[in-house]
Amino acid sequence: MRTDIFARLDREPEPPKIEVPGMTRTRLALFGGTLAFYLAIVVAVLLSTWLVTLDWKIMLFRPYQQWPEIHGFLDYYVVLGQRGPTAVMVAAWLGWRSWRQHTLRPLLSLGAALLLLNVTVGAVKIGLGRLGPHYATQVGSAELFAGGDIFPSGHTANAVVTWGILAYLATTPRARRYLSALSAVVALGVGLTTVYIGTHWLSDVLLGWAAGLLILLALPWCEPPIARAEAMILSLRDRLREQLRARRRLVPSLPVATGGPRPAMYPQRPAGTEEPVREIIGVRSGRSAARGEGRLAPPLTTPRGHSTHTTHSSHAVRSERTPVTPAGSRRPPHSRPLTGG
Repeated sequence: MRTDIFARLDREPEPPKIEVPGMTRTRLALFGGTLAFYLAIVVAVLLSTWLVTLDWKIMLFRPYQQWPEIHGFLDYYVVLGQRGPTAVMVAAWLGWRSWRQHTLRPLLSLGAALLLLNVTVGAVKIGLGRLGPHYATQVGSAELFAGGDIFPSGHTANAVVTWGILAYLATTPRARRYLSALSAVVALGVGLTTVYIGTHWLSDVLLGWAAGLLILLALPWCEPPIARAEAMILSLRDRLREQLRARRRLVPSLPVATGGPRPAMYPQRPAGTEEPVREIIGVRSGRSAARGEGRLAPPLTTPRGHSTHTTHSSHAVRSERTPVTPAGSRRPPHSRPLTGG
C-alpha cells in the first residue's frame, strides 16, 4: 500500500460514497434572497434609477485611465471568466475525478450548470438588449432594447458557475469551504475587471453575480436527472462491452508458431468432398495406357545408320496437326453430254 502523496492520484478500487447536496432550508432561503436581489437589479435598470446614474459616473471616471499600470495584468486575468478556456480547464479536472471515482456525476453536473447558464443568461441578454459602455449613445440612459447583449455580464456569471462548481462537487466540508472562498474571490475579481476595462456597467456585474449564484443554488434540483443520465450511459457502455466480447468469442484467434506455415487466406473445400476429375489432353487412359507404358517406339534411323528408341510418355502433349486436303477435284462427277448421231 502506497503512503506517499502520489497515492491519492491512483484510481480508487471502487466508487466512493459521496454525499449529494440536497435542497435544504438554508439553500432555499439563499435561493429566494438571491432571486429577489436579481429582480431588484432588473427593475432598477428598467426604471433608470440611481443605479443607472452610478453606472454612468463609473464609466465617465474611466478607471483604466486612472490606473494604467495594472491594465496589462487585468487583460490576462479577465480570461478566467471566458467560457471557452475556463470550461476546458474545469472539464479536464472533473474528467480526471470521474475516472478516479468511477462516476460520471462531476462531468454531468458541469454540463447541466453550463446549459442552465447559457439558457438563462442568454435569454435575458437578448430580451433586454442593453448596449455596453463603449457603445452608449445618450448620457444617463439605461441603453435598453437597443440590440445589445451586455446585461447581465456573461464573464461574471461564467466565473461564478465554472469555479463554483468545484466547491459544489467537493467531497469534504473543509475542501468545500476553501474552494468556495477561492471561487468567490475569482468571480469578484473578474466582475470588477470588466468594469475597470470598460466592457460592462456595474449593474451588469451585479446581475451576473446573482445569475451565477442562482444556478449553483439550483443544482440540487438537477441531481435526479443527472443520476438517471449516468445510469443510462453506464448501462449503454456495459451493453457495448458485452457485444464486443461476444464478437470476439465467435471469431477465435489461431496461434501461429514462429516460422511455421501461415493460415490459408483462400476458402477451403468442405470435408467429404472430392476434387472433380479433369481430363488431361494427350494422356491415354485405361488399358491402352497400361499396355503402352514402357513400350519402345519403332526405331528411328539417323542419317549415319544409327537407330534410336523413344519412349512414349504418359503425359505427352498433343501435337498440332496440319489439316489434310483430299486429293482430286471437289466437284461431283458428271457425265459428258450426249450428242446426237
